[in-house]
Amino acid sequence: MKRLQLVLVTLLVLLQYQLWLGENNRFDTRQMEKTLVQQQAALAADRARNDRLRAEVIDLQNGLEAHEELARSELGYIRKDEIFFRVIE
Repeated sequence: MKRLQLVLVTLLVLLQYQLWLGENNRFDTRQMEKTLVQQQAALAADRARNDRLRAEVIDLQNGLEAHEELARSELGYIRKDEIFFRVIE
């Protein structure tokens, strides 16, 4: 009986050693989980940005309004029959 207890205690100690201090221990696993969460958040932000850019590309390919809006905001273009007012404060 003592021999069985000794074997079981030794096995328990070895398993605990592997869990806390061995390769891929609990501390490493927690750090990897934190890194994974950060990478997933960055990936979600990148996917949202890609979706916005994809929608903008589709809009630019299909619609003339997007070209006009881009020209107005980025380059300051005005239509031929429009009047431009510049307000100086």
